[in-house]
Amino acid sequence: MADNDNVISVLNNLIETCKDGQNGFQTAAEGVTRSDFKSLFYQYSQQRAQFAGELQAEVLRLGGDPEQAGSVAATLHRGWINIKSAVTGEDENAVLAECERGEDSAVSNYKDALADANLSADVRAIIERQYAQVQEAHDRVRNLERATDVGGRAANTAGA
Repeated sequence: MADNDNVISVLNNLIETCKDGQNGFQTAAEGVTRSDFKSLFYQYSQQRAQFAGELQAEVLRLGGDPEQAGSVAATLHRGWINIKSAVTGEDENAVLAECERGEDSAVSNYKDALADANLSADVRAIIERQYAQVQEAHDRVRNLERATDVGGRAANTAGA
């Protein structure tokens, strides 16, 4: 049961990561004016909600109690803490930077989860699939941030 408890803990950590990302991207979407950024951030927010639901179902299947939300303490460590101030300042560059910071943390948490040798093949497959999409989102946000930093104002690349 100890291994099962460990796997449940790993999954609950990822649920918190996804919930924090969901909330962070939602806040980002509400705080930008560009429609392509809004659309992209809403898409990522919904993706993270879906990921959290999938992980919660796995925790239940394993007999555990799934995490229901990100936590304030967790948010401090997951990179999304400054998203509100970036949005309040209406600085899309700052919003992109905070999204990238949040995604840096998500990528790291997924890598840590995949390093756990106690994951069953089916749980590992779910985490690997989600990790690939989290990494893709991270890279896209990073590229948008870099394009915005270089050009002063990003080309319309969010929809690309």
